Amino acid sequence: MAERKPKDAIALLKQDHRTVEDLFAQFEKARGEGRKERLARQICLELSIHTVLEEEIFYPACEGSVDEDLLKESYVEHDAAKLLIAEIEGANGESDEYFDSKVKVLQEEIEHHVEEEEKRETGVFAQARRGDIDLDALGEQLATRKQELTETYKAQGVPQPELTTMDEVSI
Repeated sequence: MAERKPKDAIALLKQDHRTVEDLFAQFEKARGEGRKERLARQICLELSIHTVLEEEIFYPACEGSVDEDLLKESYVEHDAAKLLIAEIEGANGESDEYFDSKVKVLQEEIEHHVEEEEKRETGVFAQARRGDIDLDALGEQLATRKQELTETYKAQGVPQPELTTMDEVSI
């Protein structure tokens, strides 16, 4: 069997983006008993893992190579997504009349976030590629952590989000 070349960090993160885009597309078309809820929970799982990977490993590695304001915006976008993920995870898809709308707004937020990261020349990924970052080593680190998180979250469920830029509020 041929040895597969490990992906660099940006290729791995882009692959996550494509996976979630596909899940959102499936959600929009889904019909039938609990299908939307299962897809929404898969979306939440994928995004929860992805945000941890970026916040623990990728963004810190980008400091000094990527515009600081762009990184700060990324953290804020993650926190907004985490709040919606917590809402979706805590909801019963069949009885929450806003369930589909929450998933749709999460999709819109994620599409914007992906655009900011993948924008040619000025996006987070373009700036990271120009920086002094070992993207191959970072990719290995991301892949290892992703496997750990996937196993943990599948066994124990998606944990309550830890917000980086927002204070806890009660409504």
